Amino acid sequence: MKKYKKYVKYAVLSACLLFLAAAIIAYPERYIKTTFGGFSLWAECVLPSLFPFMVITLLFIKTGMAEKASLPLRRASGLFGLPPAAAVCFMMSICSGYPAGARLVSEFSKRGAVQRQDCAKLSYLCSTSGPLFIIGAVGYKMFAKKALGILIYLSHACAVLAVGLIIAIFSKNNRKSQYTPTIYSGNALYESFYSAIISVAVAGGFIAFFATAASVFYDFGLLSPLENFFSLFLSDGLAFGLCTGLFESTAGCRAIAAAGGGLSVPLAGAVITFGGASILFQQLCYLTECGVSPLKFTAVKLIQAAVCFLLLLPVQ
Repeated sequence: MKKYKKYVKYAVLSACLLFLAAAIIAYPERYIKTTFGGFSLWAECVLPSLFPFMVITLLFIKTGMAEKASLPLRRASGLFGLPPAAAVCFMMSICSGYPAGARLVSEFSKRGAVQRQDCAKLSYLCSTSGPLFIIGAVGYKMFAKKALGILIYLSHACAVLAVGLIIAIFSKNNRKSQYTPTIYSGNALYESFYSAIISVAVAGGFIAFFATAASVFYDFGLLSPLENFFSLFLSDGLAFGLCTGLFESTAGCRAIAAAGGGLSVPLAGAVITFGGASILFQQLCYLTECGVSPLKFTAVKLIQAAVCFLLLLPVQ
């Protein structure tokens, strides 16, 4: 049975990729512009908000400062069944943005500061967007109100933190992750910049690809049933933005902000918290190496998105 499921999975994936390739070949003038638009969106909204903090977080990890800073918080983290590095990892994630948190979990796991059984709990807690993106790009640029960006950011952080801590409490186990100091002897400065550049460039590729994929699916009517369903509760503009956000959150937020309406702010918060396929796949590139289940991680992200939506409902 598992063998057939594997074949079905690869058959569906192959069919989707071949369909995307055929559409791009058939209409290059349309989808070349779409891909370029995805890279433009990345360069304008994601690159300036992600790269500096990615360098900072990697320097903290590779120089050992993050591990040392986590030691005073060891007891507080232990109350929630989390490893000693959890508090610092969350703070660095909430200040950096996607996919820095997932990268942090992977780096801590490889360095021995977090054991494998704790990676899932830590990944739920450290899957966050950053203040520069939410406040600057979404609040100031898209909604033209910095204060809305601050509200979205605070609600997003509370939703991720609350759900992450609840899961950590109810999934406690008898095996406690012990702090194991590590010694790093490489060129921390060079490797931090190199890794940050690669990670941010890969993020741009994900954004451009999934923006193009969403455009292809829309053009061929594959997302019409989902959009029609959302249109039962939302305006056409918000339904379109929400569907787009399920693929790529930055483009989705821009469409939601352009549509406006009473639910635009809660929907933008939900889209940012869920992350869309683009950000989910970026994070899973790091988290699957640590044994994190893609299905469970996606389910938790949906719960966090729903909590963020509810927190922002009064902001209409």
